[in-house]
Amino acid sequence: MRWLTLYARSRQVPASLAAVVISAVAVSALAGDGNPQLLLLVLAAGAMAASVGLGGQDLALDRTAAIRWAPRRAAHVLLAGAVVAGVLLTAQALGEPMAATAFIVRDSAGLMGLAALGAVLVGAQYAWTLPFAWLSFSFFAPPPTSVPTRVAAWMLLPPGAAAGTWTALVLTVAGTAAYAAAGPRR
Repeated sequence: MRWLTLYARSRQVPASLAAVVISAVAVSALAGDGNPQLLLLVLAAGAMAASVGLGGQDLALDRTAAIRWAPRRAAHVLLAGAVVAGVLLTAQALGEPMAATAFIVRDSAGLMGLAALGAVLVGAQYAWTLPFAWLSFSFFAPPPTSVPTRVAAWMLLPPGAAAGTWTALVLTVAGTAAYAAAGPRR
């Protein structure tokens, strides 16, 4: 179990978890009307905080380790997405309902997939930029009337919307697979 503790500390998991919990508590205290944009800010903040841990202190050391990194990387992304969703769902269970569970799980998974894709493309240090950029764009995108605008605004669509679900699924699978195979960029 010592390796898990060392891995978590090297990936800055305690600090990321603290950021996720603080943002979820703050939003649960402020959210009374179930505004999806406010919930998205919490989910994006969680994904961005977790994205810091997608790279270790020394990438060369990670790449030369005698362990298989692909399953660990995939588990890291999926577990981080589950923790971000779980913290918000717990805050919601303790307070008043803010959003559907499917909405929170879908958006958390998609945002973590984006963060993992960001780690592959621009490195773990800047992996937060993809979730932040897509979130910013979705707030100012035109109304989701066509398929491209629904894909662009997938985070704000209701839980049963096919475009939102498929976009989140593709981002989750593509980001997790790319990160598991390639790891963070140097």
